[in-house]
Order: sequence, then structure tokens, then C-alpha cells
Amino acid sequence: MARPLLPDDLWDEIAPLLPPPRPRPKGGRRPIANRAALTGILFVLRSGLPWEMLPAEMGCGSGMSCWRRLRDWQAAGVWGRLHHVLLERLHAAGEIDWNRACLDSASVPAKKGGPATGPNPTDRGKPGTKRHLVTDARGTPLGFRLSGANRHDSIMMAATLDAVPPLRSGRRGRPRRRPDKLHADKAYDARPRRQECRARGIVPRIARKGIESSEKLGRHRWVVERTHAWFNRFRRLPVRYERRSDIYEAFTSLAASLITLNQIKRFC
Repeated sequence: MARPLLPDDLWDEIAPLLPPPRPRPKGGRRPIANRAALTGILFVLRSGLPWEMLPAEMGCGSGMSCWRRLRDWQAAGVWGRLHHVLLERLHAAGEIDWNRACLDSASVPAKKGGPATGPNPTDRGKPGTKRHLVTDARGTPLGFRLSGANRHDSIMMAATLDAVPPLRSGRRGRPRRRPDKLHADKAYDARPRRQECRARGIVPRIARKGIESSEKLGRHRWVVERTHAWFNRFRRLPVRYERRSDIYEAFTSLAASLITLNQIKRFC
């Protein structure tokens, strides 16, 4: 039996985070139910289908209705809170490996340009977006940032580390958001980057140009490359079709939550 697009366990996590419906003093057509709209959003995220081609027989309303709901929930901070809640569940179970974190970026074409895009030097200067990602030692996405494809990886290190939310375990003590050690490749080999790590209480393990051999570089960092591959399984993400950066960020954040939910099922 095929797994539903929106299983009950995912809906149970999202439903409490959704804002109440707007009052409609003048009546009018009843808006599509939140669960139906979210099903449509997940279908577009996973399939990569254009909004206008959302099948009517799914009962999710029009693609434009689902798009507006995605936009509004992003503005309300729903997707970021969902990822935070799921990370705290994993942390409370002791299943986030803080011993090592890995940092890397991946570039995607941006067909329509827009904010957080730039000429991609590896794609003949065509518009592109970079996804900067930090994971724990098991590949769980802890935080991400988006930038133009022409932005150097190392400049976004501090912002990406600061994207990790403070996670409470349900026990005494301060929330945690910093790993013990950070692994990164030679693109981050600069004194300011190591200082940024140390200022956050993180031991930098950044490959040094011309010193360390390529054979040893991927021993720990392969997990973040695998997580980028997990993101690309959501077919709306390998190419950015949205001109609006908030819509692409919403899709990326929702994908991060789905990956984290898979980690919960795997380890908890």
C-alpha cells in the first residue's frame, strides 16, 4: 500500500503550528481545508509539478490556493517552527550527534532569477542559488541559509552556523545549538572562518589548502553531501523555479523537516 503524501504523524506535528483562519465577515466561498492545502503543497514539493498542473481530483483546490497557503505559512514562521520542533524531539531522545558537524553548500539553477540569486561561475554565469547547510554527524539538517550562487562559501559560514536553533532537551540545563567540532572543506580555509568557529565554542576542522590530501578530506564530511542529495530527492528543489525567495525557502525548510522526521523514525 502506498504511503500517503500527508501521513497522520506529520499532520499531528504541523496542525498545532498553523495560524487560525482569517475571519470572513462577508461570507463567501469556504476556503480549502488546511490538510488538503498541505497535501497539495507536498505533492508539488515531491513531484516538481507546476502549481497550475495540480490535479483537481486530489481535492486540494487550485494550485494558486495552495501557493498562497505556502506563502502565508512561511510569513507566519510555520515551516521554521516545524523544523525546530522536530529537531527538539530528536535532541530530547539523545539522537543528535553533536560531536561533529559538517558544513557545505550546493548550487541550483534559478530559472527566473530573483532575490538570493547570482551568476553561477560553474554554470557559465547563469542565475543560480546556493543552499548552505550544516548537519550533525548523522546527516540531520540542523540549519541552512540561501544566497546567490556567486557568493563565496566561506562568507556564509557564520550565518549558517547561527541558523541552528537553540534546542531544549526537556531536562535541566541550557538549550544546545553548537556542535563540538565542525568539518568543512578547503573552500572555508581562512583564518577568519576559524575565528568564527572558536568564537562560538566550536573546534574548527577545516581542510588546509596544499597540506592535507584529498583521500582524508571526505572521511567525515560525506554526510552533508548525502543530505544535499536527500534534499534533491524533492523534485521542486534541484531547480529553483520560484522568482520569490521566500517560496523557495519555504520549500527548503519543509524538506528539512521531512528529512528530520525520517531521522526520528530511524533512530527513535
